[in-house]
Amino acid sequence: MSTRGGPRPFCQACHKFTSWSHLTATLLTSILAAVLGSLQIGYHTGNVNAPAKIIEEFFNHTWRARHNQSMPDHSLTLLWSLSVSIKDFGALLGSLGVKYLADSYGRRNSILIVNCLSVVGACLMSASKASKSFEVLILGRLVFGLFCGLVMSLNPLYIQEVSPTNLRGAFATLNQVSFASGILMGMVAGLETVLGTEHYWAMMLSLSLIPALAQYLVLPFCPESPRYLLINRGEESKAEAALLRLRGSSDKVFAELEEMKEEAARTQSGVTIHQFFKKRRYKQPIVIVLIINLGSQLSGFNAIINYSTRMFQAKFDQAKYLTLGVGAVNVMFTLVAFFLMEKAGRRRLLLTGFISIAVCNLLMTIVDSVLHLVPELRSLQVLLVFCLISAYELGPGPISWFIAAELFDQPGRPIAMAFTSMLNWGGKFVLALLFPPLLKLCGEYIYLLFMAVALAAFSFTWIRLPETKGRTFDDIAEEFRGAEGIPLHNSIGFNTFT
Repeated sequence: MSTRGGPRPFCQACHKFTSWSHLTATLLTSILAAVLGSLQIGYHTGNVNAPAKIIEEFFNHTWRARHNQSMPDHSLTLLWSLSVSIKDFGALLGSLGVKYLADSYGRRNSILIVNCLSVVGACLMSASKASKSFEVLILGRLVFGLFCGLVMSLNPLYIQEVSPTNLRGAFATLNQVSFASGILMGMVAGLETVLGTEHYWAMMLSLSLIPALAQYLVLPFCPESPRYLLINRGEESKAEAALLRLRGSSDKVFAELEEMKEEAARTQSGVTIHQFFKKRRYKQPIVIVLIINLGSQLSGFNAIINYSTRMFQAKFDQAKYLTLGVGAVNVMFTLVAFFLMEKAGRRRLLLTGFISIAVCNLLMTIVDSVLHLVPELRSLQVLLVFCLISAYELGPGPISWFIAAELFDQPGRPIAMAFTSMLNWGGKFVLALLFPPLLKLCGEYIYLLFMAVALAAFSFTWIRLPETKGRTFDDIAEEFRGAEGIPLHNSIGFNTFT
């Protein structure tokens, strides 16, 4: 018999059995192989920042060769904004294919299938210089964007379904750790002293082929998601074999298999997109996912990552190296989030992150407003940028990508992850496209818009988000299942910090 305020008896047994000391090589290899995809995405997020002027000059040179005149400045600015944001638009389109791939081919196989988009995209981007065509570069980033939209949903889906319950959030955070590490690698590769030069920038764009090929060598030997095999395919023997490889102990396999069977007994065979948005039990989780993801993407982080070099250039001679500091802080605090995720919980980290982002944006507005009067405050501005990055990666950054996988049951999970991907990449696309003109229009007051978004997300999270730390998928789903309303406040310990 289940209890609505806490885990079921067999789930408690599962928690006792599973600990850091019982990790298996297969589980770690599976997760590390999967996150090679997010490493590639991070790399192509960070590598266009520092060499922006060099690539813009390539655009201009190509235009002059065709039309015997330079491209107008406003056209060049627009074309560069399109080049940066087209990846996010491609990701928005790619998100539409998550459900079909995940349910038709499985979680692991889908990751392998979409990896070919990364290979094609990287080849196109690196071939743009030789072909003397900026259109090829933009097309390459569009194709790579399709990969981004698919893999940033498929990765958390696979990782959460192969991970033990009490390490699920921490391992899902590794996807963001890999993404942030890729950003830092891209920033380093883009420096003029490394590969961000007129001669080598095209080669720099091809380096994501290394982790792409590594994934093809490792991931095929990792097991498929046991939950997919049992609940979606009804293949209990294969699910048990996959679980045995991942857990290494028949006792742990038995407890987890029982939990999956209990969920399967309550689960429909499938959910269409129309049913997903109509079902009453999904309405509250959909709103939660919507607010958290838009709050994460529209609170200023992406503007700083994409345009940090230009933000610093007007005030510092070594702007590119300060941008590198942004990347380093980004990685450091995703690692902090990794270690805190199963101790502090999702709610506490999200609330801390959103309120800290709001404060940072307010202070950045004030500092920018008086910077012309007190130039010495420019160092404080850099510190605030670092603090904002830290706050984002402490909670909103990693959690926004995987919280949907915890709030939805097995039939709704792929659509929920596609929805997450669309919100995340849609927010990135809008911000990448609109930030430069908005910055010219609003000046330093643009940070007040980011502050308002962060405060709205904080308020909603405080009121509505349940804590999911340490709870099985079925236990969480039961809170939303079959009721006329969504009883978030009726369970002891469910909507609290502990």
